[in-house]
Amino acid sequence: MKRSAVILVGGEAVRAGGQEKYFFSLQGTTFLERLIRSLTPITDEVVIVARDADQCNRFSSFSTVRVTVDRRRGIGPIGGLHAGALTATGESLFVVACDMPLVNPGVVEHLFSLLDDWDAVIPCWREDMLEPLHAVYRRDPLRRYLEDHRELSLRAMIRSLHCRYVPVESLRTLDPGLRTFTNINRLDELARLDGEMGSQP
Repeated sequence: MKRSAVILVGGEAVRAGGQEKYFFSLQGTTFLERLIRSLTPITDEVVIVARDADQCNRFSSFSTVRVTVDRRRGIGPIGGLHAGALTATGESLFVVACDMPLVNPGVVEHLFSLLDDWDAVIPCWREDMLEPLHAVYRRDPLRRYLEDHRELSLRAMIRSLHCRYVPVESLRTLDPGLRTFTNINRLDELARLDGEMGSQP
């Protein structure tokens, strides 16, 4: 089964002090570069979903990825998911937010391996705390839902799909600190993470 990675970068950088989070730098490498480097070896293509053509132009230097734009703007991650599902050529998709710079390829491989006949494989901390933007989806059921949906919430989307839920604790054998789920929204969080990583041997 062909695999695609879909990176959603189109948010409005409000909590990041007006800076675009995908160009945040961690240990000298931007979030986007880190994600592309982690996901390229384990997928057949990487798709970046931007909010508009102007934002698309900022990714012209990434020659190995495909770039697309939201078909329906201003509706949050659902819009990015829709554009990514329409653009991706893989039958299965790993969808990730651009503010998650420590995505673990081993964890992603494992999520892909659990897809089987499910519509999606969603990591969960508990029943009401899910990771829909660090998850694997089957492309066609996702397309069918998104082409005719009214709800804009990811939770409503997940309820409409045949999902397999994976407790994040079960992933510690692959990622002991569960750092794959680290997301950075503010500059102070970035500085703290950069300091922690710099102090490690």
